[in-house]
Amino acid sequence: MTTTHTLSVLVEDKPGVLARVAALFSRRGYNIESLAVGPTESKSMSRMTIVVSVEDFPLEQITKQLNKLINVIKIVEQDQENSVSRELALIKVRADAGSRSQVIEAVNLFRAKVVDVSTESLTIEATGTQDKIEALLRVLEPYGIREIVQSGTVSLARGPRGIGTTKS
Repeated sequence: MTTTHTLSVLVEDKPGVLARVAALFSRRGYNIESLAVGPTESKSMSRMTIVVSVEDFPLEQITKQLNKLINVIKIVEQDQENSVSRELALIKVRADAGSRSQVIEAVNLFRAKVVDVSTESLTIEATGTQDKIEALLRVLEPYGIREIVQSGTVSLARGPRGIGTTKS
């Protein structure tokens, strides 16, 4: 049975680490559905949030192999009940004078915001779960989506404890 897993991977902030981690998944034939990498509260570390669909047993294998990489500090699987996950999307939509107010109304329903306006289009910024972003896209589709860019999923455990090595 294939399931989707979200991994938070704390790594040293050094050149080549991302390539080595991605290569590990590639060698195993796993497709990374989402990958977001960014700085952490520590300047010497980065955090990768990797969303991958695998069978349960091979996930354990890949976690063990990730732990063997010298630049990997810690790996935590984020489960939906005990974590907060979000994505960011920028969506450019056709919006002339006749449809602009309808598009803005739809955007407001999803608590998204207009970040750029031109005579023929609006650019919308939306954050939320993957389901929320997909629902917004379905609502905007009839107006004509010109362009979309989405971040990968980012995820944090709920509560005071974090993945980092410092106590919170």
